[in-house]
Formats: sequence, C-alpha cells, structure tokens
Amino acid sequence: MKVMSRQMVRPGGRSARVQASVHAAVRELVAENGRETLTVPQVAQRAGVTPSTIYRRWGDLQELLSDVAVERLRPDTAPGDHGSLLSDLTSWAEQFLDEMSSPTGRAYIRDALLGDPDGGNAGQCSAYAAEQIDAVLARAAERGEPTPGTEAVIDHVVAPLMYRILFRPDGLDSAYARRLVTAVLGPADR
Repeated sequence: MKVMSRQMVRPGGRSARVQASVHAAVRELVAENGRETLTVPQVAQRAGVTPSTIYRRWGDLQELLSDVAVERLRPDTAPGDHGSLLSDLTSWAEQFLDEMSSPTGRAYIRDALLGDPDGGNAGQCSAYAAEQIDAVLARAAERGEPTPGTEAVIDHVVAPLMYRILFRPDGLDSAYARRLVTAVLGPADR
C-alpha cells in the first residue's frame, strides 16, 4: 500500500486535522506507555478516528511511527545568528548533535528509517538539515564571508555526525562537532 506523503496533505483540510490528531495521539501514548506496547487501535481511539483510517493512510504502525518521527525531526526554529560563519555553523552542529544523539533523537531516527521502504523519509530529513545549513551559509555570504557549499557541509559535518550517532556513539561530544566544522571551513584565517 502506498503511504500518503505529507506534501499531499492540504493545510487546514480534513487530512491535516486527521494527521494532527493521529500524530498527537502517537506522541501522547508513547510518552505514557512507551512505543513497545503501542497499537493502531489505541492510536485510533485516542485520535478519534477508526483504525481503518490509519491503515488506509499509513499502511501499518511502523509507517505511522516513521511519519511522526520525520515530523518531529523537522527543526522548529531557524539557526541562530552568532556573528560569523564559524560560530553559526559550530552552534548549529553542536545543537544537531545534541538533539540527534539524545535517546529521543535516536528513537526518531530509527523510526524514520524503519518505516521508509522507498527512502523518502531519509530524503526529507536530509532536506531539513540542508535548509538549516543553507540559512547559515546565506547569512555568512551576506556578511561577505567565504562559504563552502551545502553539500560539502552535509558530507563533512552532517554525514560523519550521523554515522557516529548511529554506529559509534561512544565518546561522541561537541568537540567532535567543532572539529568537523573547523575542517570543512578550512584555515583559521577565515
């Protein structure tokens, strides 16, 4: 069964209301009881919809959890302006690391990827990071600072952070994020 993507939801329409109530129900139930005991009928009852509504839209519980995770991984705010590219990108990378490496962040990453047979959720999460990086780089360019490309930051900062978060989290700290940022920006005379 093909899952409806978030892009197909009309803002303010019934689909948007159903998605919002189902997402809220998932978050509440997971907070109350953990995700291990979560079922589609529980979510449906809490959201005020039928289980068939959930199955028709999301296919199964894992795809629903994946959709909720992708929504939760979307940044709420623009990256902070700290006056320089080095400061802005370092702050962003440290915050990204802190959020993604937390138990909640890792659970969202796991759910986003497990319910993602076609890779769309991974692409959406990557797009979120790219949008944030674009904002940092555009602000630096407006200040006249030389900037690397977005893909360079993805390859040299985000990708190594995600690899370490997922596969080698021991010893992962903000100093590692700072080293990655410093390396992608090049010489210290920036």
